[in-house]
Formats: sequence, structure tokens, C-alpha cells
Amino acid sequence: MAESGRGGRSLLRETIVVVGAALVIAVLVKTFFFQAFSIPSGSMNNTLLKGDRVLVDKFSPWFGATPARGDVVVFKDPDHWLDGTPEAPQPHPGLGHDVQSVLSDVGLMPSADDSYLIKRVIAVGGDTVSCQAGRPLRVDGVVLHEPYLYPGATPCDNDAVGTVVVPKGDLWVMGDHRNDSADSRTQRRAGRDGGFVPVADVVGRADVVVWPVGRWATLPEPDTFHQAGLPRPGDGVAEPIALATLVLLPLSGAALLGRGRRRRRGRA
Repeated sequence: MAESGRGGRSLLRETIVVVGAALVIAVLVKTFFFQAFSIPSGSMNNTLLKGDRVLVDKFSPWFGATPARGDVVVFKDPDHWLDGTPEAPQPHPGLGHDVQSVLSDVGLMPSADDSYLIKRVIAVGGDTVSCQAGRPLRVDGVVLHEPYLYPGATPCDNDAVGTVVVPKGDLWVMGDHRNDSADSRTQRRAGRDGGFVPVADVVGRADVVVWPVGRWATLPEPDTFHQAGLPRPGDGVAEPIALATLVLLPLSGAALLGRGRRRRRGRA
């Protein structure tokens, strides 16, 4: 019976160590590598649907990567963009606020408190954007062929802003559902910092749709932004590193935990 008691305590200690290590790994992953975000509105239809959950790469910027044209990025609310919009953060309907806060801290749920948006980068610092009613969207004079637009949505008709030069260090972002997106166009017309998003406010690039399972997909840069005439900044070099980390970090953690369990059994 004594041996049984010692075995039970040993199992309990091992379980606590494994769970604690898993939580530490989860916090490290959320802080430095990837974080889950939930899509709050239909502004990115049909690329992303309301309720989809994406993993955002926070690792590549450590290697000097910056947002590129075509990237789908999550960013902090630059200047009260979310005021009165359906994208304002809301608690998960099936969870209490405190529970969601705990799960958010370890990266298993998006936060119900933080004000973030998700849009597609159309232009980067130094680019000239032409967004005129009845005409296709242009960047640096190049017509953008945009197959990712929501069916029936027009490039600029509902919120034309003319010609805009994006300042260095800023981004011009737009939703894929142009007729239902409070993006750079809307914010510019409202006088909010010209509608620009500072690169410093970008949390990271959305790389993968992870939930629901049936909608699992990667989110690569469309060929639209590889057209002749559009200069390409040197900003994609860290993507393979970040994606490899997404796969290797959990495997490494699992291997270390397994090795620790084998050592403890060997000593027993």
C-alpha cells in the first residue's frame, strides 16, 4: 500500500510538471512566436469568415521581416477605428470573461479586451495608391487584378479617396469585402491619421486558418502583388523560419518532456 501511495504521488508530480511545462511553452509561443486571433466581422469575406481563427506570425519580425503588399495582417487599433463598429472586441459567447482572459494569456483563445483589426496590406511606405470610383485599384500606376475580392464587391466605388501617397513607416490596408470594410479609405475620409497604419502597430501576419477544421488553409501573398511594375521589398526571407518554428517547437517540447519522463522511470 505504501508503494501504491508513493506511485500515486509520483504520478501526480509528473502530471504537474508536464502541465506546467506545457503552459510555459504555450506562453512562450504566444509571446514570441504565434498567437491565435478570431475574425470579428465580415470585412475579409470570403478569404476569412466571421468566427474563423487564425494563427498570427509574431516571430518573423525578430529577423527583420516587415509587412509586404498582399499580406493579411493583424494590427492594433491605430486611432479609434473600432469605435462603433462590429469589429470591436467581444467576449466569447460560451465563456466567462475571466475564463477567456486566462485562456488568452496562454495563447489558446483571442482576447476579449484587446482592440485589434485584420486587413490586407495593399501598399507600403512610399507607394502611391489610386482608389477612384468606377476604376480598378492601382498601386504605383499598376492595375491590381484582385481575385480575392468578395463576389460583387467593387475595388473603390463605395469609398473612393482619389490618390494617396503612403508615408514611410506606414501601411495602407483594405478589407477583401470592400463594400463592408471600415478600412484605410473609411478612416481617411473620417480624418483619422490619413487612414494609415504604422508598421509599429502590426502584431504580425496571419499565416494559417486553424479553425474551424474544415476551413484550414494557408494565407499566402496573392500573385496580384507579384505583377511586373510593383517593386518587391526584401521582406519575405523569414517566412520559412517562422513556419518551420510552428512545426518544430511543439515537437521539441514534446521530445524534452518525454525524455524527462524516461529519466525518472530509469531512476525508479
